[in-house]
Amino acid sequence: MKCRHCKLKLELELIDLGSSPPSNAYLTKETLNAPEKWFPLRVLVCENCWLVQTEDFTKADDLFDKDYAYFSSFSTSLLKQTKQFVHDIVERFSLDKNSHLIEVAANDGYLLQYVKEKNIPCLGIEPTNSTAKAARAKGIDVIEEFFGVKLAQQLNNKDKQADFTIANNVLAHVPDINDFVSGFSKILKPNGVSSFEFTHVLKIINKNLFDTIYHEHFSYLSLTTLENIFKENGLQIFDVEELTTQGGSLRLFAQRSDTGVRKVTKNVIEVRKNEAQAGINSPNLYKEFQLQTNIIKDELLNFLIKAKQDNKKVIAYGAAAKGNTLLNYAGIRPDLVAYVVDKNLEKQNKYMPGSRIPIKDEDFLKNDKPDFVLILPWNLKSEIIKQLEYIKNNGGKFVIAVPKLEII
Repeated sequence: MKCRHCKLKLELELIDLGSSPPSNAYLTKETLNAPEKWFPLRVLVCENCWLVQTEDFTKADDLFDKDYAYFSSFSTSLLKQTKQFVHDIVERFSLDKNSHLIEVAANDGYLLQYVKEKNIPCLGIEPTNSTAKAARAKGIDVIEEFFGVKLAQQLNNKDKQADFTIANNVLAHVPDINDFVSGFSKILKPNGVSSFEFTHVLKIINKNLFDTIYHEHFSYLSLTTLENIFKENGLQIFDVEELTTQGGSLRLFAQRSDTGVRKVTKNVIEVRKNEAQAGINSPNLYKEFQLQTNIIKDELLNFLIKAKQDNKKVIAYGAAAKGNTLLNYAGIRPDLVAYVVDKNLEKQNKYMPGSRIPIKDEDFLKNDKPDFVLILPWNLKSEIIKQLEYIKNNGGKFVIAVPKLEII
C-alpha cells in the first residue's frame, strides 16, 4: 500500500487488530443468519509525511451507506459543547445574517440547528441518507453527497462560497485526504475560515485508545502532518485548540494560502513543538502500541471470564463504533456480555456487527438489574454514569476497559 497523501510505500506498522466487519454495519434479525463481510484492520505509518492510516480493504461507499446509524444528537454533552462552539465562532469571526456557513459531515443537524437559531444562512453536506433525513426534519438544507473538489466547484458555480466551514470528526473518515482538503480551499471566500476537529493521534498512542481505530477511520492525524497536507492543498493553519473530547482532540483553524491575512498563533508553535518532542516524526513513537493494546484486551477478557465463573451478569452500554472494535478484537460474544443498551432507535433491536450481541433499549436494562455495566463509549463516561444512576442503587457497578480496566 502507498501513502494516501505522498504516495510513498508504507512499511512501518502501528497495529494489527485482526479482522472485523465495518463498525457501523449493524445486523437485523433478517441478516443475522447471513454471512458478514469481514476486513483486515491494520494501521500503517508513512515514514515520509508521517500520516498514520488504515490499510485499504473497503470503500467509503460501503461504510457510509443509506442506513448509517451514527446520530450525533443522542449525546447531550456533545450538544452542549457544540452549542458553545457555535457561539464562540460567531463572536470571534463576526458571523451574522450576511454570512454563509457550510458544515461538511452535518450528520443529523446537531450543529447547524444552533447556526439557524442565530439566523445565519447555512448549508449541510452529508452523504448518509438516514442522518441527512434527520437534519432536513429540523429545517436544514442538506446536500446528500461526499465532499471534495468537484462538489466545491459546483457550489462555487452557484455562488455558494463560504465565510466559514466546519468539518468536525470527518477529516479522519475520508479516503482521498488531498481532494477533501483541497475542496475547502476552493469553497472558501478570500477571507474565509475553515475549522477542523479530530482525535489527536498523539493522544491515541499515549493513552492506548486503540478502540478509536476502525475501518471508517482512514487516517489518524497530527498537526505536523496536516500542516504539510494543508499547505500542498491551498490552506494554511493559523490557530489550534487542544480539546479533551474523544480522549484528546485538536481543533484547527485554517485560511486560504493565497488570500488569508491572519497571523499564525503561539498555539500552533506550541503544539508543533510538543509533537516534535514526543517523536511524531520518529518510528520509535509507534512501536509499543500493539503491546499496550494486547494488555488492555487481556485484562478485559480476564475480568469477563471471572465474572462468568462467579455467575455475575455483565451487559454493555453504548453501541458505539469504538465498542465494536474492542468487542471484536477481544473476541467477546453474548456469553460474556449479554446485551448492549443504546438510546438510538436506529440501533435498538439490532445486533452488534461481528460479536452479534443484541442491542436493547434502556427500559430493558431498568428491569434487568445486571451486576456490571461495561461502558463502551468511555469518552461519555460521566454522562452515562449520571444517566444510569439507578444501576448503583441496585447494587451494580460500572466498568471501563479503555485506556485501562476500571471498576466504578
